[in-house]
Amino acid sequence: MAKKAPRRTAERILEVTLDLFNRFGEPNVSTTLISAEMHISPGNLYYHYPAKEELVNSLFERYERSLSELLAAADNVRDVEDAWFFLHTLFELIWQYRFLYRDLNDLLSRNRKLETQFQAVLKNKARAIRAMLDGINRSGCASIDSREAEPMATSMVVLLTYWLSFEYVGDPRHALEPAGAQAALLRGAHHLLHLLVPYLRADQRAHLLGLAGAYTAGSR
Repeated sequence: MAKKAPRRTAERILEVTLDLFNRFGEPNVSTTLISAEMHISPGNLYYHYPAKEELVNSLFERYERSLSELLAAADNVRDVEDAWFFLHTLFELIWQYRFLYRDLNDLLSRNRKLETQFQAVLKNKARAIRAMLDGINRSGCASIDSREAEPMATSMVVLLTYWLSFEYVGDPRHALEPAGAQAALLRGAHHLLHLLVPYLRADQRAHLLGLAGAYTAGSR
């Protein structure tokens, strides 16, 4: 049993760090604050994670694993309802690791490993979005010209990547607080799917607008 204790401590450190990064932003959280929040000595923290960068990288690896699993579901999207669920779930995962997106440019400028790996994240997101669009097209729920699919996928990836930054700029004091999470995620998913509206079959367009209205009303 004693051999498992270090692993449990390392996991707890990551959980507390993620919460602090999300609440205050990674640049505003020191290792001293993390150790104080956990009621452990700085030396104990450094034993598991010798540098703050290692905490960031470990959290990113967790995020990347979960993201890869989720993006694989894009191959099963066939209609608006599938797409709504897929994108909303994707936004929920991004919300869980929102510090990465809130402080993305700053993090990339200081962390070479993260810079390289996040490029792969963008490529994987784009690949999944293209698969989603292709599935909706093949099912007959939309009619998207192949020449338009690529720029549309890129626009969707941009929205996915910077939506929380947009929310934060609009309301820095409250936008990334848990109380506003559901509304922020719904707005993001709605704006992403709204890009599809001109290409959707009439019944799918009506269904999308109905879904958006129902979920928006439920989040108030």
